Amino acid sequence: MMGYCITDRSIFMGENPSSSSRTTDRKLIERNRRYQMKALYSKLNSLVPHQSPREAIPLPDQLEEATSYIKKLQMKLEKMKEKKDSLIAINNQRSNFIQHREMIKGSKSSPRFEILEVGTIALQVVLRTESDSEFSLTDIIRLLHEEGADIVTANYTVVEDVVIHTIHCEVEESVNVAAMISERLKRL
Repeated sequence: MMGYCITDRSIFMGENPSSSSRTTDRKLIERNRRYQMKALYSKLNSLVPHQSPREAIPLPDQLEEATSYIKKLQMKLEKMKEKKDSLIAINNQRSNFIQHREMIKGSKSSPRFEILEVGTIALQVVLRTESDSEFSLTDIIRLLHEEGADIVTANYTVVEDVVIHTIHCEVEESVNVAAMISERLKRL
């Protein structure tokens, strides 16, 4: 008697060989996708610091923890950017102060002034005098008021025997205000 050996399960089960191979391919693709996702979750989980590394954490909890960690890092980055901007501003102020101090060292005779336009409606008047000068700051403030300037702040700093007066004021939008103030200060 002649016997037939059936080696393909699909023939034995009465399945179409091409549909069986498609099913096997889909299963293989899905299994590979799951392995890849598991490897990616594992990699993500390894990047997040854990409080209790010994116990197994369910996948949704791992994702929640990673999300929380990333948000904390974003907030920390924002704070660091703000601190950096603040430190840059402080450094710029120090640089300006050092420049003013260097300018003072060369001139210790008569009062010197500098008018800086800050935007369209703000002025900064910087006055340098010797500490024993008979110069009157009130005369400068009166002059600025007469020219229509509103004093916002007035500060002074003493460097060795030189006094630096810094006056910030707001003026009406006018190109000639700085020039008029400058002329009047020269006469004063």
